[in-house]
Amino acid sequence: MPRFALFVVFLLFPFLSVLSHERVSTYSASLVTAQKPPRRILFIGDSITDGGWGNSGGSSKSSQERSHGDMNHIFGHGYMEMCAAHFLSLYPQRDYLFFNRGISGNTIYDMQKRWKTDALDIKPDVISILIGTNDIHEFLNEKSDVPYDFNRWEQTYRSLLDEIKKQNPDIRIVLATPFVAKAGWVGEADNFEQRKTMVEQLAEIVRKIAADYHAVLLPFDELFKSIQPLAPRDNYWIWDGIHPTTAGHRRMADLWISNTADLFAE
Repeated sequence: MPRFALFVVFLLFPFLSVLSHERVSTYSASLVTAQKPPRRILFIGDSITDGGWGNSGGSSKSSQERSHGDMNHIFGHGYMEMCAAHFLSLYPQRDYLFFNRGISGNTIYDMQKRWKTDALDIKPDVISILIGTNDIHEFLNEKSDVPYDFNRWEQTYRSLLDEIKKQNPDIRIVLATPFVAKAGWVGEADNFEQRKTMVEQLAEIVRKIAADYHAVLLPFDELFKSIQPLAPRDNYWIWDGIHPTTAGHRRMADLWISNTADLFAE
């Protein structure tokens, strides 16, 4: 190669290297952001999510026993319906598909039994989970002398997440903390303080799991504590100590929509 050509290559080499690096960086960035936007959004849990969807009449009917064609009742009533209404009304061009698979009375172990049909088979891009209050409710009703097994509860929760992440490694996970309020029959019960302490323990477990799985956290327990001073009466946000009122569901939906904004960015 002539000396002049070698000299030119020597002069241009730093610029060629920078250009090559920029192309690689751009390509790498495109791989990171190439994850397709979510379309299938699943809400799963207990009665707080259920809201009577599928004409269940407030029962614990399985998903298979419910109506999937009545669009007036497809989402039930509550925060789940409010979230779905928000995204479906504002972004019709995205054609989101929302699924409610809350079942009244469910514990985490009930949810585990239906995980395949009500979670895996739906193949969600986003899964939102709220569970825990019935686990404590059942334990207190049993009046067992054996301490509640919080470790088993946590490991069951993690196993369900592992299953769905194995199916879809890119799934976006939204985890909500269980909550309780000193209102209605729950607030008047002699075991309220015990219930409150145990639900708070489950909430802390959910916080830990959310951090470990890089999930979006919905601190519903902190939400209701923060807005209780605004209430004109004890049962304004949560009427019986467990189930939110319409006003409570609205605040839950607002938090869900706010905290998950990055998941829906395009």
